[in-house]
Amino acid sequence: MPIIHRVDEQDPFPPTSEALEYPNGLLAVGGELSQERLVAAYQRGIFPWYEEPQPVMWWTPDPRSVLFPDELHVSRSLRKSLRQDRYLLSVDNHFDEVMEHCAAPRVDGPGTWIGEQMRKAYQGLHRTGIAHSIEVLTADKKLVGGLYGVAMGTAFFGESMFSLQPDTSKIALAGLVDILKRGGFRLIDCQVESEHLNKLGARCISRLDFEQRLEQTSKETTDPGIWHLPATCGALA
Repeated sequence: MPIIHRVDEQDPFPPTSEALEYPNGLLAVGGELSQERLVAAYQRGIFPWYEEPQPVMWWTPDPRSVLFPDELHVSRSLRKSLRQDRYLLSVDNHFDEVMEHCAAPRVDGPGTWIGEQMRKAYQGLHRTGIAHSIEVLTADKKLVGGLYGVAMGTAFFGESMFSLQPDTSKIALAGLVDILKRGGFRLIDCQVESEHLNKLGARCISRLDFEQRLEQTSKETTDPGIWHLPATCGALA
């Protein structure tokens, strides 16, 4: 019978091989979203995903959806949007606002899983320089698209993205890839497979393969000065 591991803040995570097959990747329940706990989790490819006020649920799905920076698929329509050069770009200037938009209920889906605890936790990681946001703005500086995630070693763990105008989340992803290529990053963790991400070039690899790659990336360092983008999206075309 499958066992759901219950962990406190100081307990080590169990081996990822003990994650459940259904629901896919559920490894443990409990603990807090402290910065130390989140860092320890990401170092092993584990991430939190739950709806408050439930206990924190920790996941490591198999297979794992990843996007290798060199494999980003820029469609004809996305390239056209970039070339139109209608949007401004920024990095880490609107992190809290990006999280707010990502947390908003979606038109085509249920309520958000990004609760107040989650927002405070990642805002803390942002203040320490671990979490980053990519922002897409109109000419009058209204935020209309973006994403956020966690950078550790040469891996970026994508958490969520949003789009208020056509292609703006994809433009944010193109901006992220531009940064990661300059920084020598090896992969973007997309966590769970989706048709949307597959169209952008993501693909699934086994959890073991993912963890082996992650072990390599965790030993590498990057220049913190890479976290900037051109002023407008046309430069990404």
